[in-house]
Amino acid sequence: RHFATGDYEGRLAVWNLEHVDLPVYSVKAHTGMINAIDGCGGLGVGYGAPEITTGGRDGAVKVWDPRQKDTPVASLEPKDAETARDCWTVAFGNSFNNEERCVCAGYDNGDIKLYDLRTNSIRWESNAKNGICGLDFDRKDIQMNKLVATTLESQFKLFDLRTYHPKDGFESLTEKAHKSTVWVAKHLPQNREIFMTGGGNGSINLYKYSYPAQRVIKDPEGMEKGVMGTVELLNSRTFSTQPINSFDWHPDKEGLCVFGSFDQSVRVGIVTKLNRV
Repeated sequence: RHFATGDYEGRLAVWNLEHVDLPVYSVKAHTGMINAIDGCGGLGVGYGAPEITTGGRDGAVKVWDPRQKDTPVASLEPKDAETARDCWTVAFGNSFNNEERCVCAGYDNGDIKLYDLRTNSIRWESNAKNGICGLDFDRKDIQMNKLVATTLESQFKLFDLRTYHPKDGFESLTEKAHKSTVWVAKHLPQNREIFMTGGGNGSINLYKYSYPAQRVIKDPEGMEKGVMGTVELLNSRTFSTQPINSFDWHPDKEGLCVFGSFDQSVRVGIVTKLNRV
């Protein structure tokens, strides 16, 4: 079992948890601090090669294969380093076969960019008007379906990624939450319609997404357009006076979760009766 880290100096390292004296892989990934990191693929974790993506203060998004030394598999860098925006969060998705894979990146100015790694191009971009703190696909290993983007100014946006309209892009809804910055969102592995958010007021919120009766309609020009469903707040609980900035679900035990806070505490929790919602 390996563990990947990114540090203030821009170095990416992969560690063997049983022998942590030296990393099994190390590379200078960014010129500044690494803000975000995500992994995908490999043995028993979906399709395709094992890859790690990093987002840095230098505005670059890079994809690494630990089997390939020193050189990134893909590098998406700003044209002008002086005007580069901080990349705050990255997430893999759309990895439903051995060829397809996307990386979604969120920036401090509210930009959201979806990079297609197969074609090495920007597939879609949008702006949420506030800095993007977190991104999460409902599943990494299926054809991309939904994406949650959490932002500053106490809100998150949920995108339906199944139907792309040439003019309007992907449909989305915006929801107010936590009365503070929404730091993180994570979908439940056992049910992709349920997700948890962590807020700047020290609370976590449990939401359920419900699909509309019809997910696709045609506009007056005959082009297919997505239709958004609704989001319902199932429960909310405050655990700290400081922001909940990280959260994760257990992949096997439904409802078991762990979350970290700025009060330097790591808490383990359990959400019950999820099979009834």
